[in-house]
This record gives sequence, C-alpha cells and structure tokens, in this order.
Amino acid sequence: MALRLRPPRLGRTPNWEIRGTHRGIAVERSAGSPDRRIAERRLREVEREIEAGEWSTPPAPRHEPTFADAVEGYVRAGRRRKYLLKLLDRFGDTPLSGITQAEIDRAAVELYPAVQPQTRNTCFYTPLSAVLRHAGVDRPIRRPKGAKGRVVTRFLTQPDAFAIIREADQIDARLGLLLRLLLYTGMRINEALRLRWEDIDLAGGTAYVGLTKTGEARTAKLRADLVAQLRAIRPETGAGRVFQFAYGGRLKDQFLRAKLAVCDVPMPPRGKTGQRRPRPDYRLAWVNFHTFRHTWATWMRMYGGADVQGLVATGNWSDPRSAARYAHVVPRDEWCRVDDLPGEPEG
Repeated sequence: MALRLRPPRLGRTPNWEIRGTHRGIAVERSAGSPDRRIAERRLREVEREIEAGEWSTPPAPRHEPTFADAVEGYVRAGRRRKYLLKLLDRFGDTPLSGITQAEIDRAAVELYPAVQPQTRNTCFYTPLSAVLRHAGVDRPIRRPKGAKGRVVTRFLTQPDAFAIIREADQIDARLGLLLRLLLYTGMRINEALRLRWEDIDLAGGTAYVGLTKTGEARTAKLRADLVAQLRAIRPETGAGRVFQFAYGGRLKDQFLRAKLAVCDVPMPPRGKTGQRRPRPDYRLAWVNFHTFRHTWATWMRMYGGADVQGLVATGNWSDPRSAARYAHVVPRDEWCRVDDLPGEPEG
C-alpha cells in the first residue's frame, strides 16, 4: 500500500499524518504540520529516504488504542457526535485500558460539576459507555446515584386519553393520528416524527423503527384501525415523512391546546417575547408526549396481559429493569387474591 496522508484528528493531533507502506517499509508518523502542502512535501521526503536506504529499521509496533481512536471508529460508524467533544478533550490520548472507574467518576465531576445526576449521566456516562462498547471494551461502567432521575410511571385513563385525542383531531387531524400512533405502539415522539412511509407495511400492519434511543431497530405492530387511518392519508408515491411536524413550539402549542380544551381551560395568551405566559394549574398539566408511551406500556399490562418479558420482547426496551417499572403498576395476579382476604366479622 502506497504512502498516504491522514487528516488531523479532533482531540488527537492538529497535524497531518503519514501512513502506509513503501518498498516494504511501514510508516506511521506525523508530518509535523497542519498544512497539507507541507505534509505532502514531507511524504515525498520520506519516500526518498526509504529509497535511499535510510529507513532500515523495522516498523514500530502499533500503539495501544486510545480513546481518540475509539471515538474515530464510533463516528465513522455513523453514531451520534453529541457530547463527544468534552470527552475527547479529557480522554483523547488516554489508552482504553487506562480509563478506569475511578478516573471516569473524577472526570465526570470535573466536566459537569454543577448539574443533576441524571444530566451528568446523559452528557457524560452514556456517551462514554457507548464509545467504549463500540470499541469492544466489555467492562460495565457504574452510573452515579440518581442517574435515572425520577422514575415516572403515571399513565392516562381511557377517558382522558381519548378525550385528548378527540380534541387534537379538531385542531389538526394529523396531530390526532400522531397521538394514536404513540398510544398504540409505544413509540417515542422523535421516533414517530422520523417515521417514513417507506418504513410502513400497511398490508402487514407493521412499522419499522430504524433509529431508536437504544440504537437497536425494532418493528412495531399497528392496530387495524390505525392501519386504516394511515392508508387514508398515504400519498400515491408512498414515500416521504408520515408526519410533517417539527418538534418545536407549534406542535407543543397544539398539544397544549388539546389538553386545555379537555379541562375546559382557555389557552393562555402570548407575552411580548412571543412565549406563552405561565400555564394555569390544570388537571392534565402533567401529561406530555412521553406519557402516551407510559400509557401504552400500562395498558399492555392491564388489558393485553403482557408481563415484563413481553414488554421487552416488543423491542421498546432492551433492559428488563426498564420495563420492570410497570410490573408493579398492574399486579394482575395479586389483585385476584384480594377477594380471598378474610372479611370483617358481622356484629
């Protein structure tokens, strides 16, 4: 393989690097300059030195992979770059074997000193763990206490869920359909908004979710009534995004309007900056798009008879511990025992 130049690597080196083999001599060294023209001149000099016999030493052994190497492979694989810059600044040249739990915990506090544990987990521990796993480092990383934040399992009752959806239909039929999709598939809002017609098999009644929070693709089952509503709006081309909403102020405003209508509360006016004034304290203020995911899981337990392993099998969770939060929401088997308890004696 002829000699070639490798561009500067973020967090590793600002200079071009010379790599490859020339006349049987392997080369892996810095060109000593961030300027490509200078680096090309140095590459030609290395070729002449090899041809003149000045490179008679055997090639140096490959260095132990560093965190920067792991990040490079992670990014090349198309993974998310978010939060990686601070990690590169902190661990760039550190060999993977040198990234110990103690060093991880110390760096987490240094980089994110004044944040909640769940924020530190999101910005530091999760991307660090993802990079190490992708590099083949099979070592569990302990998360900080409170990393999961407050575990929420609150769900919508049938009257409230369907009332919100009906009001959403009045505002925008596509919004109502979006909420139905969340309710009957357990999709996250960003998964639903990324959904394309090419991912939906109306004949088979399935939707393919290729990009999920866990990084693993899954297939969602679509109810027959949901298939019928999707078929009614499917374009002739059968291509493009299913929902044209952007996850921003307009979508959230419409969702807020639907919830307020259910509670018979007027929509708050906008202030001078264009933002809504503080929302009134109304009964459904706690409901957000993710609540429909919690409701799907709870209804699967209540009405579908799914257990923890059943929820994991749907692909919505990869970790049974995440799905186990719903094991105690609806203890189906235990409820049947309540009637067997001794009653209060008469008189």
